[in-house]
Amino acid sequence: MQHNVRELADVPSVEVISRAAVMLMSSAAEKLGLSEQDPDNAENRDLDEARRLITALAGLVISSVEYLGPHAGAIRDGLQTLQRAFREASAEPDPPGQGPGEKYTGPVY
Repeated sequence: MQHNVRELADVPSVEVISRAAVMLMSSAAEKLGLSEQDPDNAENRDLDEARRLITALAGLVISSVEYLGPHAGAIRDGLQTLQRAFREASAEPDPPGQGPGEKYTGPVY
């Protein structure tokens, strides 16, 4: 246990935040079915789970953007891409400003 703590202590915070963001993005993409040829019929598609992951990602990005430096733009772009993909995947899209994470990021069209 102590060995793992020492290793984590050596990792810069920007890397920990970036890794967490990438994990959330990857999981949300899977839940949206984006890794499949036909996302609409993806076996793992779960929009409720995707909503939760995208909202968590938005909170992380907005609260840590000042620390992300050059990584901020790419992570923000990834978040917006997921938000748009969610809107497109929804049978009845949320009103602007009420989609996943939009309470943190503002409306995404």
